[in-house]
Amino acid sequence: MINMSLLKTSLLTGSALIAFAANSVLCRLALGNGAIDASSFTVIRLLSGAIALFIILSIRGSNKGVSSKGSWTAGFILFLYAITFSYAYLSVDTGTGALILFGAVQITMILLSLISGTRLHISEWAGVIVAFTGFIYLILPSITTPSVNGFILMTVSGISWGIYTLKGRSSKNPLMDTTYNFLRTIPFVTLLAFVTQQNLNYSSEGIMLALLSGAITSGVGYTIWYIALAGLSSTQAAVIQLSVPVIAAIGGVIFVSEIITTRLIISAAIVIGGILMVISGKYYFTLSKSK
Repeated sequence: MINMSLLKTSLLTGSALIAFAANSVLCRLALGNGAIDASSFTVIRLLSGAIALFIILSIRGSNKGVSSKGSWTAGFILFLYAITFSYAYLSVDTGTGALILFGAVQITMILLSLISGTRLHISEWAGVIVAFTGFIYLILPSITTPSVNGFILMTVSGISWGIYTLKGRSSKNPLMDTTYNFLRTIPFVTLLAFVTQQNLNYSSEGIMLALLSGAITSGVGYTIWYIALAGLSSTQAAVIQLSVPVIAAIGGVIFVSEIITTRLIISAAIVIGGILMVISGKYYFTLSKSK
């Protein structure tokens, strides 16, 4: 018999991860090719996300479910993640950036989980190590020594995203929380636009990429992620995100006709194996002890 709750969590998680991977590609296309400057990309990304979510919330009706309006802390953390991520991409290549970002996310989420009193089973620790090994194996050829500024910015971005994810686990109304979190970034976005107005550089392509990143893969994607978090532990949520670079690479094979490499196949198998260890290992050990 199919566990509907598990199926729902799996589908939502998969959708969110695909959105994250797509967002990574959009950011790389916009910032890596110089189609738009980091400040303009961040401003458009967050504003379009706020507008899209506000429209969705208005159509859906805010009176459905528990009334919850995020927090200023979450809004600032979301802005901090977005701005540091954008500027880091200017001085850190894709592979190195992914390693720093997801490494910071894992350490932040697992460390805060341990501080809060959560104890990880040996199978969870093993799964984290296996998945991270597969992740490193995938991006190893493109890793270079990052600049100090790039390293610091991407680390701050990863820590911010880890904290933002953990805050989402307590969300009672993900759509409303995400909408108000995005809306609360507007004062920070306005200040950013004012401070950087002399250095703006954008194109129609860059604006379109930023709009897609903000309205779809960020706004809608983050809402789906907040919904999925209700069915995931902190450790599961942390390690599952290691699959994002793998999904992005597979997307490149499907949509950009990139070549399927042996490295991609092996790394995908290792990452998925590690994730499965984290998700299922603890329950099997717990079940065996109860018998």
